[in-house]
Amino acid sequence: MKKVVILVVVLLGFISCKQNNRFHVSGVVKDAAGQLLYIEHAGLLKTTVLDSVKLSADGEFSFKADRPAYPDFYRLRLNDKVITFAVDSCEEIVFQAKDKNFATDYTVSGSVQSAQIQLLRKSLMRIQTKADALHPDMDAATKNAKIEEIKHDIDVHKEMAKKLILDNPGSTAAYFAIYQKVNDAYLFSPYVKEDKPFCAAVATSYNAYMPDYERTKNLYSLVMDAIRAERSIKAKEQWNDVLAKAGKGYIDIDLKDRKNVAHKLSAIEGKVVLIDFSAYESKESVDYTFSLRDLYNKYHSRGFEIYQISLDQNKELWEKSVENIPWICVRDENGPNSSYAASYNLSSIPTSFLMDKKGNIISRSPGFDELSGLIAKSL
Repeated sequence: MKKVVILVVVLLGFISCKQNNRFHVSGVVKDAAGQLLYIEHAGLLKTTVLDSVKLSADGEFSFKADRPAYPDFYRLRLNDKVITFAVDSCEEIVFQAKDKNFATDYTVSGSVQSAQIQLLRKSLMRIQTKADALHPDMDAATKNAKIEEIKHDIDVHKEMAKKLILDNPGSTAAYFAIYQKVNDAYLFSPYVKEDKPFCAAVATSYNAYMPDYERTKNLYSLVMDAIRAERSIKAKEQWNDVLAKAGKGYIDIDLKDRKNVAHKLSAIEGKVVLIDFSAYESKESVDYTFSLRDLYNKYHSRGFEIYQISLDQNKELWEKSVENIPWICVRDENGPNSSYAASYNLSSIPTSFLMDKKGNIISRSPGFDELSGLIAKSL
């Protein structure tokens, strides 16, 4: 019977929420009689005032507003003091606060996320207060000691935030945590190895449940940009490592042309060589081939050569396409799974490498205008 009553209460609350389609924020602000209290929507790009009330002697207030389409952030503002809270649906959120320390020393009920945001803000504001106390006139020892203290406090704060994120990465509190700043510097960054999993957890969770939300798109794009940047750095590091281990500026290649004649890249060392990985079956092939032909016609007589590695999977199409190609064109029958492609750390095709007369790679995938100048300079 008790379970039935509880279920009925929950259902009635749900139905009421659906019918009203509004959330309610109320409470008391003591010692603030005569002052204006504002409720604001803290959007992704701007903050908008929704309503205001002049506080009476008892300090009571009550605001109602349309529930947001997605979980979002709101503020209560008293002069320049702000309480940030979150609204998921049509909650009944109650605040008890005082004019003094309005932004931190308050109680909130009816919203677990808002209570967690309060903890995050109080912790960060203590750190920011210490950061604001630093000044140029401090002696070095004192300043360094205070900086170390701030660093320690930030580490403690981030551990708290990480636990909160892992507990519920799709919450507004988790989202709020990764966007906190000290001195306009974000405490979490997807570009930092230790922070990336936490940023990615929130981005992934938001993207799974709210893919069309502007906050989701913004965060997800930021994390994906960081991942791509990391991959690019790793690719460069791997390529440098490959060159260091090879002991030369290039890795030798030994493949056969359409007439089954083997060609070694090392056999043409001493010339300026464009090592080109591409595929004739790609839609850009025709224009790309014409651009290569222009370079070849312009510089071949002066000692320029193209060593082209085709990654075409269709052998017949490749053989027909290269019938009239004047440069060295060989094919790796493993196509995109070519061990040479892996050795040269390819992430896409076409990719080219310009090798000087001494066998040193001097450029990776330059544009054709830049390439022409590099070739002329190297001959």
